[in-house]
Amino acid sequence: MAYWEWGDPDNDKVLLCMHGLTRTGRDFDTFAARLAADYRVVCPDVVGRGKSDWLINPAFYVVPQYAADMLTLIARLNPRHLDWVGTSMGGLIGLALAGTLAMSAQLRPPRANAGLPDSQVLRLGKAILNDIGPSISLSGLERIAGYVGQAMQFDSFGQAVDYVRSVSAGFGQHDQQGWEALTRHVFCEHDGQWVRHYDLRIAEPFAGQSEEAVKASEALLWGAYESIATPILVVRGELSDLLTAETAQKMLARNTHAKLYAVRNVGHAPTLRTDDQIDPLRDFLLV
Repeated sequence: MAYWEWGDPDNDKVLLCMHGLTRTGRDFDTFAARLAADYRVVCPDVVGRGKSDWLINPAFYVVPQYAADMLTLIARLNPRHLDWVGTSMGGLIGLALAGTLAMSAQLRPPRANAGLPDSQVLRLGKAILNDIGPSISLSGLERIAGYVGQAMQFDSFGQAVDYVRSVSAGFGQHDQQGWEALTRHVFCEHDGQWVRHYDLRIAEPFAGQSEEAVKASEALLWGAYESIATPILVVRGELSDLLTAETAQKMLARNTHAKLYAVRNVGHAPTLRTDDQIDPLRDFLLV
């Protein structure tokens, strides 16, 4: 698993940033640069995306595997303090981490800590959930599932940029330079063509999900969410088709540590590239 770092590598105050389904850790370049003076900021490419390896068995392109990979990364980083940010799928990974650690504390001996070394006691600090919650709108999922597994290739980078813009209206307004930045790490040049920079098989687990399985997963995610005993910032694009306003309000009601920040004129998901999106998150983390 590849990951990207900003800040002092000896800083044991770590901010772990986890990206969305088809994205990469490079989505956080601008955000990480703003936080690098205060944190060692670490932004992984989740397995199957970007510079990370692909899995042999696509059935493991699921949140429990991603969370296990993050625990391995955290053990390598050995932070004294760990805050985290998760956009879309990255937020689900963060919730899985929180749930794993909460269950570990209940079921295992006092020094056991979710498979981490005995010398490494991990407590998750502040959490930012970027346009994601324990309940996910099915219409939003269907929209994403409609393009995730499609093989796309373009003759030029400019065509790839136009495509990303066409399927990412929820990202809000960006200038040409911004759309190029949002394309550069999710498409790569191969044999003269610009192709997706992820394993198309990440779409396969979507096809195998029944309504019953989705409901069971939601129950686990709500339990994980409610187990978080540290400050939570729920970020919601006010036009989001994935995190509904109703679910956001339920999140405030079901965890008293949570507060909501709504991003105007943005859907799924805020890209955390502009001052009006970065500053409230930075204030939340540092105050």
